[in-house]
Amino acid sequence: MAETVVAVSGVTKRFAGHVAVDNLSLVVPKGGIFGLLGPNGAGKSTTIRTIMNIIVPDGGRIELFGRPGRGRDLSERIGFLPEERGLYKKMQVLDHLIFLAETKGLSRSVARAKGAQWLERLGLSDWTKRKVEDLSKGMQQKVQFIGTLLHEPELVILDEPFSGLDPVNSRTMREVVVEVARAGRTVLFSTHIMEHAEQMCDRIAIIAHGKKVVDGALADIKRDFGGRHLDLTFTRNADRAIAILKDPTMVARLADHGATAEAELSPGADPEQLLIQLVQAGVGLAKFEVADASLQSIFIAKVGVDGAKPYAVPEGSQ
Repeated sequence: MAETVVAVSGVTKRFAGHVAVDNLSLVVPKGGIFGLLGPNGAGKSTTIRTIMNIIVPDGGRIELFGRPGRGRDLSERIGFLPEERGLYKKMQVLDHLIFLAETKGLSRSVARAKGAQWLERLGLSDWTKRKVEDLSKGMQQKVQFIGTLLHEPELVILDEPFSGLDPVNSRTMREVVVEVARAGRTVLFSTHIMEHAEQMCDRIAIIAHGKKVVDGALADIKRDFGGRHLDLTFTRNADRAIAILKDPTMVARLADHGATAEAELSPGADPEQLLIQLVQAGVGLAKFEVADASLQSIFIAKVGVDGAKPYAVPEGSQ
């Protein structure tokens, strides 16, 4: 049985009568990437802050590395990137990284060398001696990301780490996260972007309104969700395709994305017959694939429209 790095047992957190986290339990095993998923306002950040002991839960128990622990007391073993970015804007970039690394136990010389290597890798070497305030928001985010990893923590906790990044920088940072996991360390990250989770995660938990609705290995979740699903990409006459896909004898559930669509076939429906109908209607198809359900479709099915509407939570608590 895999070693447990994070164990959350029956944790509840309330804010002014609002239940942000509701009797939540989850286990993050050693190694790999664990995705904590949910719509905005679901309780993801609150859960992470209880793990890090930034806020104290009203009930339940949290264990880190197999024993009751406080995230801040184990800071040398943990790298934490909060949702709110926080850097000292008047400090020079490399000096800031050295400062962050020293708080995690690294010597100044080691911190300087590692910081320079990371800045080079993430395309910031020309900004080493510039003040943080001179950097764009995306660059500042990369600096804080480097500071999270500089001391090579055993557990990396990232709260919405790719939010606001352009596609190139988002991809670069995701590649780094995957490398960290492949090196045998553990990554726990929260996101509401299902595409990122589907590409990266070994295990996931989905929460809505503070309650867990899905938990387990991503492959098992997809298998257990069952059904037969179609992925379609249209080159022309998408409106005709949608009209055909709305036939309930053929399609049980449809997600219309415009140029693409996802469909769950109705019991007994023949995908080949559906393909014939689409072609005869003059629909251009770049893709027609029978596939497992996407994480996006599972998320929508499990969370539903109401679950995607966040509660109003006091500022800074979520």
